[in-house]
Amino acid sequence: MAIAQIKNLQRRLANLEQEAEAELDRVCGNHLWASVGPDVIDALENPADRARANYYYGQLMTVRELQGAMA
Repeated sequence: MAIAQIKNLQRRLANLEQEAEAELDRVCGNHLWASVGPDVIDALENPADRARANYYYGQLMTVRELQGAMA
């Protein structure tokens, strides 16, 4: 993979990471999910919020795994 392609991929992964973190903050109401983890998501009362938070948490974990593999 060319250096430009790697940099573009890293940029897109960083954008996805920021989007996922912002949505998790919004859905959970705070940044507590980052230190406590999925337990905060599982405690959400609204099923739609819980589903949205699980989606973005999965996206975040995927992005971080890809970033770790590229490092």
